[in-house]
Amino acid sequence: MLCGIDEAGRGCLAGPLVVAGCVLHEPIVGLADSKVLSPKRRDMLFNRIARSASFRIVWFSHAKVDALGLSTCLHRALHRIKTHFSEHEILMDGNCTFGVEGIQTLVKADATVPEVSAASILAKVARDRYMVRMHLRFPQYGFDAHKGYGSAYHVQQIQILGPSPLQRHTFKIKSLRQPSLLF
Repeated sequence: MLCGIDEAGRGCLAGPLVVAGCVLHEPIVGLADSKVLSPKRRDMLFNRIARSASFRIVWFSHAKVDALGLSTCLHRALHRIKTHFSEHEILMDGNCTFGVEGIQTLVKADATVPEVSAASILAKVARDRYMVRMHLRFPQYGFDAHKGYGSAYHVQQIQILGPSPLQRHTFKIKSLRQPSLLF
């Protein structure tokens, strides 16, 4: 059996990195790369996947991403998922195994391999739901709309309010770079 892996939140300015591994126990109609599905369709598929698959979701907070770096977080997540699904072949979307042996990669697997599509949906919906909950705590940043990605509104709010409590401080935003102290 195949375990598909994908992540959500790698390129965010705020919030967690979420990596999911998924083994389907039955075919699920409508699977696709989570980015091309509507939020309503993703939610419906998430619930269907959760009922008819084995999966593991690994989270790294914004603080862990800052402390360890993305590559180390992805390495640890892949290792955890590979250990959990040790009897399965493992296929990850993309072209890098982050140093974890025994994992195959395929660019755009989230669009072509059902198990990876399912993992993509699990990671994205789990992360999006978390960011919507964080919007209730920090509504001024608009996390319900952009989910922590670098939208113009998100960058504008950082300029006005300063970094949110969920900000990844190691992610530099070119438009927000402060002038050198030497000038």
